[in-house]
Amino acid sequence: MKNFKKQFFFVLLLLTLIPYSGTCQQYRNAVQMPTQQNTIIVNKIIEATNYKTYFVDYCLNKINETANKEKWNEQKTLEITETINFRNFRDAVYNLFAFHDEIELETLLKTYQKDKIYQTTNIMTTNKVLNFNLDIYARDIVKGKYLLK
Repeated sequence: MKNFKKQFFFVLLLLTLIPYSGTCQQYRNAVQMPTQQNTIIVNKIIEATNYKTYFVDYCLNKINETANKEKWNEQKTLEITETINFRNFRDAVYNLFAFHDEIELETLLKTYQKDKIYQTTNIMTTNKVLNFNLDIYARDIVKGKYLLK
């Protein structure tokens, strides 16, 4: 009887904890993303603001700083430079716009397309969270985390 109580308690404990562990994992890893239609608009905003160019230039600056400081040879610098890929960072940009509706995004897009001043100083280059994520990404590139082994 004593053994049965232990087994019963153990099964009961498992049945109560299993649903929570799956749920916690799901929410912890979920990143808010825009709808499919809004993703199309965000892609146009990325184009209008020349953010990919900004992204590549930022990564290249980090690579060049590190290459000079650590005296990398051309081969290593080139290998690290070739790992720059906007697709690896795109979700961070999408997340920035995930909480905007279609009308807000369209208005923002039209503003960027109409006024060239906004193309150099825009929400993506001035957003602290996105800049922090970009800095982390650039540091990971410099460390060689995107090199194929």
